[in-house]
Amino acid sequence: MATAKNAIAKLPAPKKAKAAATPHDAAAAAGASKAKRIAKPAAAASDKADKPKKAKLVRDSFTMPKVEYAVLDELKLRAAKLGRPTKKSEVLRAGVQALAAMGDAAFLATVNGVLAIKTGRPANE
Repeated sequence: MATAKNAIAKLPAPKKAKAAATPHDAAAAAGASKAKRIAKPAAAASDKADKPKKAKLVRDSFTMPKVEYAVLDELKLRAAKLGRPTKKSEVLRAGVQALAAMGDAAFLATVNGVLAIKTGRPANE
């Protein structure tokens, strides 16, 4: 066994890679070795683990009467006057949260106050 270890120790050291065949290969090899030398800070890895996962977004379309659609604009203006400019989707999402927070009786009364409309795209005028 001792002779096998001595034989391994006497093997020649591995040769370094030959120079690149083309200037493009040389530039790529230099870029790769430079990338290996640049170490990313450990803090970046921990920041990635601390970030909460983004919620999946859903795109949808719906039909609503012009009068109710105008209320969305009024609510956006109201929020802007109060110092909190909002988007239409934020107003709608706030409304959904308000409905979800209601008790059953209040929710049912609110839903019953909304007129049912025919779904689909409105006819061209």
